[in-house]
Amino acid sequence: MNGRPTAAAAGKIDVGGDLTVNRLGFGAMRITGPGIWGDPPDRDRAKEALRRAVALDVNFIDTADSYGPEVSERLIAEALYPYPEALVIATKGGLVRPGPGEWVPDGRPEHLRGACERSLRRLRLDRIDLYQFHRPDPRVPIAESIGALAELKDEGKIRHIGVSNVTEQQFREAERVTAIVSVQNRYNVVDRSSEPMLDLCDQKMLVFIPWAPIEQTGTIPALMAAARRRGVTERQVALAWLLTRSPQVLPIPGSGDPEHVEQNIAAATIELTAEEIRAITLALLSR
Repeated sequence: MNGRPTAAAAGKIDVGGDLTVNRLGFGAMRITGPGIWGDPPDRDRAKEALRRAVALDVNFIDTADSYGPEVSERLIAEALYPYPEALVIATKGGLVRPGPGEWVPDGRPEHLRGACERSLRRLRLDRIDLYQFHRPDPRVPIAESIGALAELKDEGKIRHIGVSNVTEQQFREAERVTAIVSVQNRYNVVDRSSEPMLDLCDQKMLVFIPWAPIEQTGTIPALMAAARRRGVTERQVALAWLLTRSPQVLPIPGSGDPEHVEQNIAAATIELTAEEIRAITLALLSR
């Protein structure tokens, strides 16, 4: 891997005040089968994608028990265990999968406790560094769900707690129960509906993990022009722009293809000019 761009070029970010990772991670949702259901078409290739990411200095991997379900966590352990000392594996609980394309919230404390303990076994961990509540359940007060995670933290099974797919009000309710160190919401150049949550993370110095960090970029001329000038892909420029958006942003592009993983990581070395950043940002504001 000598001479290849690595995730270290993105700089570093602190998670919870006691974990430091490179600011370009890997999202492990896409190492599963079509529709995020079942095994990937080529398990060995998916595991090689994970190994390639770690070889290129990715030391933050995001997954969830619902990816597969269970498939993503198992593949991570098969590919990477025993884990490098600096590797942080974040996982999530709170969604169940009755079938392909179905995602059903389950925020009951008993479900979250069982989900966390099963993730610990699949990942072969004694403690999960960052455990995220995957999505609030309208049937369960968020304080009860987060309270279950706080208990697991007190028991030493979770190091830090994060939330995902939340509004500001839901975040405020969660942080009244326990310390929240991260927010994972959908955010990219096309969908910036979570802008208020990103601004809140900026204010509080929390990690903001944009899921689906790469969307269709062909309708953003300024982004396309920057890619052409540099001889890189539009996806890479979109990731580079995310890294400029805030020092609290930790993008997690994912792929089951080792070459795509390498291409995504290379985005960490793209230094957009102030003019390019301004042009792309103005184009997004006008959408």
